[in-house]
Amino acid sequence: MRRFLLPILLSGLLLAAAPRSYPGAPAALKTAAVKDLDAASAKYRDVAQQIWGFAEVGYKEKRSSALLQQLLRDNGFAVEAGVADIPTAFVATYGSGQPVIGLLAEFDALPGLSQQATPSKQPVAGQDAGHGCGHHLFGTASVAAGVELKQLMAQGKFKGTIKVYGTPAEEGGSGKVYMVRAGLFKGVDAVIHWHPANENRTMLNNYLANSSAKFRFRGVSAHAAMSPERGRSGLDGVEAMNHMVNMMREHVPQETRIHYVITGGGKAPNVVPDFAEVYYYVRHPKKDDVKAIFARVVKAAEGAALGTGTTMEYEVIGGTHDLLLNQTLAQVLQQNLQRVGGVRYTEAERSFGQQIQASLGFPAPPLDAASQIGPYTLHEGGGSTDVGDVSYVVPTVGLEAATWVPGTAAHSWQAVACGGTEIGSKGMLVAAKTMTLTGLDLFTTPSLLRQAQEEHRRNVGSYQYQPLLGNRPPALNYRD
Repeated sequence: MRRFLLPILLSGLLLAAAPRSYPGAPAALKTAAVKDLDAASAKYRDVAQQIWGFAEVGYKEKRSSALLQQLLRDNGFAVEAGVADIPTAFVATYGSGQPVIGLLAEFDALPGLSQQATPSKQPVAGQDAGHGCGHHLFGTASVAAGVELKQLMAQGKFKGTIKVYGTPAEEGGSGKVYMVRAGLFKGVDAVIHWHPANENRTMLNNYLANSSAKFRFRGVSAHAAMSPERGRSGLDGVEAMNHMVNMMREHVPQETRIHYVITGGGKAPNVVPDFAEVYYYVRHPKKDDVKAIFARVVKAAEGAALGTGTTMEYEVIGGTHDLLLNQTLAQVLQQNLQRVGGVRYTEAERSFGQQIQASLGFPAPPLDAASQIGPYTLHEGGGSTDVGDVSYVVPTVGLEAATWVPGTAAHSWQAVACGGTEIGSKGMLVAAKTMTLTGLDLFTTPSLLRQAQEEHRRNVGSYQYQPLLGNRPPALNYRD
């Protein structure tokens, strides 16, 4: 999360100002909602920890998705599973009529981040993946907010429709993009989401647009010592491509981010590999620049194949838009986050946190920073999210909550460890409460939704949404 503020500075100067006050739901209704969530916190903690233990990667989240679906069914939601041709995606609905408020729920883990809930690096035996981005907390908190809103709606406190979206494979699989493409967000008035983090703040990042693909080079195998002249190395193709792309870095806009890993390069040094594969990400704050830079990466791959006597084909794996900010919704959420407050640690949790911070290798903010709410200001953003595609079709707002001790980076074993403890669960409850209170404001204050929708129309302008990943079917095996 770094740099790239210029694209939003020009169109959203007021975002750096303090949020204005707004009319919202009655204070007594919000107090009751917070009390309900506190009373149910142990139940939701247990759900999140089950998903933490499942640690299922993108599009493989069968048990995680089923657990959240069942929780919603048990609380009166009608659940449609397997939407958008994705077995683990779902939409859970309660109520009828307008307004329609959506909540996003993620639950995929990351490969290579197996870790126990300990303050030292200790992988779980026999397990590869881990929740290094806290999506076990993400999905559970969103479901908790949906259930609480449903209970209050059932009591006649307000009318409308609640939709909880089970969104798989955020980590590189672009799950929400297929759901947007399938029209599942049509008729929704606003969407609320959140993300685990090491601080509490309203999400005022312009996340990067992203295109990803796997480039596959095919050649001819041969004995590397006895008859190398008969071989054509797929690995040579990959390495030639990587070299050209690395030279290209000097000649792309400075905000560009390009990453790759070689996912297949041969099996034995004495065999010329007839196949090799490299997996690329291309990111930039502007979706049009991502398209142009990605096209140049493809040209580099084509040149590498020509020069090494191999053939090349590529498969687009994912593609996401940048994130459109909605100031109207962000101001509402900021005041609710301030009402909820941050995370306070017990002495045992402080001891755990101190050990985590000692392992980071750099000075970390004080642990008490987790109890504070970040100011309503623009923040640097360096990552990508498929929430961006949602934000182009419906007004969207999010927050970050301190589920990891201050200083902890996402996609780290330290984040996995914190997420498996009460430290993570406390941050999850901050998110659930804030989303619930924001939902109450939107259900009970029609003027807020009208303002948010007017702002959204201005931000989108004449752009007609088109997914960056094209018409390809969901990449259900992208983790294989």
